[in-house]
Amino acid sequence: MKLRPLYDKIVVERFEEKEERTPSGIIIPDTAKEKPQLGKVVAVGPGKLLENGELKPLSVKEGDVVLFNKYAGNEIEIEGKIYLVMSEDEVLAIVEDYQA
Repeated sequence: MKLRPLYDKIVVERFEEKEERTPSGIIIPDTAKEKPQLGKVVAVGPGKLLENGELKPLSVKEGDVVLFNKYAGNEIEIEGKIYLVMSEDEVLAIVEDYQA
């Protein structure tokens, strides 16, 4: 399925959480962990609609790794994958030279 966001909206695929263990070896369940605040932009809208009717291009582009607020965006599920749809304003930074 191809998803095309409108205006200043972007679609982000959140990076997977790594399994966490305490020093004694206890696995911390997913419900007790915070979700990662990094993700890869998979789709971007055409731009922000200004009051004069013009479209201002977005600063982020497909493929960028972004840092976003903990509560940013709305989660959606498409073909078994979870994505976040958010405004470009909710992006805190673009991460340069990200190494997974």
